[in-house]
Amino acid sequence: MKSVKVDSGYTIPSKIICVGRNYVNHISELGNEVPDDMVIFLKPNSAIGHQLRSYHQETLHYEAELCFLYQQGCFSAVAIGLDLTKRALQSQLKAKGLPWERAKAFTDSALFSHFVTLATIDDELALELSINGESRQTGTVAMMLYSPQAILKEIQSFIELEDGDIIMTGTPAGVGEVVAGDVFEGQVRTGDSVLVSQQWQAI
Repeated sequence: MKSVKVDSGYTIPSKIICVGRNYVNHISELGNEVPDDMVIFLKPNSAIGHQLRSYHQETLHYEAELCFLYQQGCFSAVAIGLDLTKRALQSQLKAKGLPWERAKAFTDSALFSHFVTLATIDDELALELSINGESRQTGTVAMMLYSPQAILKEIQSFIELEDGDIIMTGTPAGVGEVVAGDVFEGQVRTGDSVLVSQQWQAI
């Protein structure tokens, strides 16, 4: 079982729950429709990785996301995460009406900074991803179709969450290909304060 780092040490999530199509600008860039209901899919614990790989049987795309740690009935901590996607395969599966797991839930497809304690979640909570010093993705809670609080309520309506589970809340516009050698830097901010940052170099 793979662990993630939190302020108090390490925790082992039983699962990762992901929300898709949660930013209108990202829905538009992929040519998708705004869904009538929340789009939810899962990644197993084995999807947690620590090295950003540019190729995993095919070219990968990055998606930066605000990620929350579930503990004792609420979101207790936040991190910046990368949801890695086999985009060509995902498009094929969607066209056939098939599940996305082959394109989303493969080994090392979820990367995280360490999780920092979070007292409150407001509309100013934001992510930013830069590649080689150039800003590529920015997004705030205010831009989400479904807030973190609404996501938690929906998930709890049909899935039992365990302490240490991770919820990935969707990605804003600006996704693209992971290229070997590129340096990725992600941040979670509130206002002008950086809560946590993480750097990955793609291999």
